[in-house]
Amino acid sequence: MNKTNSFVKYLKQINKSINNQLEKNLNRLKFDNLLNLVRSNKIILTFVALFILFVSYLLLPTFYNQSQISKELKSGLLEKFDLDIKIPNNLKYNLFPRPHFKINDSLILFSNDELSNIKNIKIYISLENLFSINNIEIKDVIIENANFNFKKDDFNFFIKLLENNFINRTLNIKDSNVFFRSFENEVLVINKIHDMKYYYDQKELKNKLHSNNEIFNVPYEIKLVNDIKQKKLFSEVSISLFKLKLENELFYADEVYHGKTDIIYNKIKSIFTYKTNKNFFEFKILDKLENPKFEYNGLFNFKPFYSYLKGSTKKLNLPYLISENSIISQLIKTKILNNKNLDFKLNINADNIHNNLNFKNIILNSKIQEGLIDIDKTKLAWKDSVEFNLEDSLIFIKEDELVLDGNLSIIVKDDDEIYKFLLTPKNYRNEIKKIDLNFTYNFDEKTANLKDIRINGKLHQKINKILSSIVFKKDNLQNKIYLKKILNQAIKNYEG
Repeated sequence: MNKTNSFVKYLKQINKSINNQLEKNLNRLKFDNLLNLVRSNKIILTFVALFILFVSYLLLPTFYNQSQISKELKSGLLEKFDLDIKIPNNLKYNLFPRPHFKINDSLILFSNDELSNIKNIKIYISLENLFSINNIEIKDVIIENANFNFKKDDFNFFIKLLENNFINRTLNIKDSNVFFRSFENEVLVINKIHDMKYYYDQKELKNKLHSNNEIFNVPYEIKLVNDIKQKKLFSEVSISLFKLKLENELFYADEVYHGKTDIIYNKIKSIFTYKTNKNFFEFKILDKLENPKFEYNGLFNFKPFYSYLKGSTKKLNLPYLISENSIISQLIKTKILNNKNLDFKLNINADNIHNNLNFKNIILNSKIQEGLIDIDKTKLAWKDSVEFNLEDSLIFIKEDELVLDGNLSIIVKDDDEIYKFLLTPKNYRNEIKKIDLNFTYNFDEKTANLKDIRINGKLHQKINKILSSIVFKKDNLQNKIYLKKILNQAIKNYEG
């Protein structure tokens, strides 16, 4: 019984404690607090109502007449971006990520001709004035998966777009192709556009174009700025694969345009000046304006098409021209120079070869015709003792490697000087007047295969076997030692 009373008393104490806590907290909840709670609910409801109204406002374009909105968008694109786009009546309106119209399968017209087929266009619009079709303002445009077909008169299309007002608006072209075509509609070059953007630079107060492209599997970056007041176009092209950068200024106020390009190749700077119009492109390349160490002049004539490059230099840097990583080698590997429409001739005279002054009086000749590249009639001398003449040559790609094949004629004027240089024992110093041979040189592997070697008109099998394969080293000193050894070995087997 005592235990039961104790338990009841314990329950009453717990109940009293709970009542005290309830009374204490309920007293805090006064009328003002209840009023604030009601007001908070009104605010939430107001926000919900405003959100519904805002979304409804954004959805207004879905009720526009398809034909009318197509007409307004076409007019806006022409006025703001100078883009004449044929817009079909199958527009789609999307809210996310921003309100925009999406168009499939449309066309760009340029000079009243069809310039491009576009798979997708997104036209982003301003959030203002959505109540009326006539007040819609285009902000940004994204063109995706387009194929541009350019002929000669269309080349300025992308530059002309820079004349538009890009303040508070942008134009993007992504994942597209530019096909440069001949007058016969044959595809000459395909340029891939990965990401091209037109925008207004707030700091420099100028329109700019920035594009990441690819041509012949070679990626490159280009930047353009058009100064309309000064009639000057600035461009910068970077080709990281070749360690090459071109910074160009073009002045186009006169009928004949003129300009200057700074060429920076592997930290070596050259100057390129030029003038051009619709019929020709004439240029000059030099290392500096006063007392240049080298100077080259060239011409590209468009009607009829032919081109040449000729020049002179004190020291010819052959690795710069023909090493496996040189610009020319990489260009040949892209097969861009194998185009049958190319007609190009090269003539360079040099006093010496860079880093090897024993070679002098260099005449480097080359031509590209009907897709074939050769260096026939190229000549050079070693001291005053030997003359080298190259004929029946061909430069080509074999299994992705650059190869030169040709016939070499060696006229010996002073064989004693050769024997002294090679340190050939006197009992092996037979008279040599002329050497003829056929060779194949692999630029990538740095190997030379010699065959059909004739000395003074006679074929020598032992010498052909010894010199059948020459493997050059990376170090010049090692090459010098190696060549002396193998040539002396061949001389010892020459019976005269």
